[in-house]
Amino acid sequence: MPEALRLGGDQHDYLHFHYLRCALAELDYDAFRDSDNLVARLTLPSMNYPPERRVEVYAQAVRGLTALEPDPEKRLKYLDFIDIYADLSAEERLQYSQDDPAEAETMSRFAERFREEGMQQGEARVLERLLTLKFGALPADIQLRIAEADEPTLLAWSERVLSAARLEDVLH
Repeated sequence: MPEALRLGGDQHDYLHFHYLRCALAELDYDAFRDSDNLVARLTLPSMNYPPERRVEVYAQAVRGLTALEPDPEKRLKYLDFIDIYADLSAEERLQYSQDDPAEAETMSRFAERFREEGMQQGEARVLERLLTLKFGALPADIQLRIAEADEPTLLAWSERVLSAARLEDVLH
């Protein structure tokens, strides 16, 4: 495998990268299962281990994510990464849930809550955009009301945008 990458032309290099080669499938899972390195823990499912330990490997990756990554946005992204590379079957997911129900429930609630928050933020952005297009720049107090509104309120306001003649008609 190459250990460097050069980008440029005939006379000059514009970018020159040196990198370390690491074949994850050649690394022994047991050597990294309790690592305090987040990257090592996230990549546990790609390492070498017996197939009957897949659920254990997944659980260790999730525990590492929980312990080592404080940012909720990154946690959700990395949880998706672990899910993709672990590729647990439905039976293995059930086993994971049965082996550690509290952890499975916590991660499930975390992912669901974060997705719901993302949906609410997306709905707020769309409503704000629609209101701006229809009524012009929004005052700061209206922007704050939109940002703090719950999902049902945002949906109701969004429906009113279509027929409202004034901004006040939407947000009453």
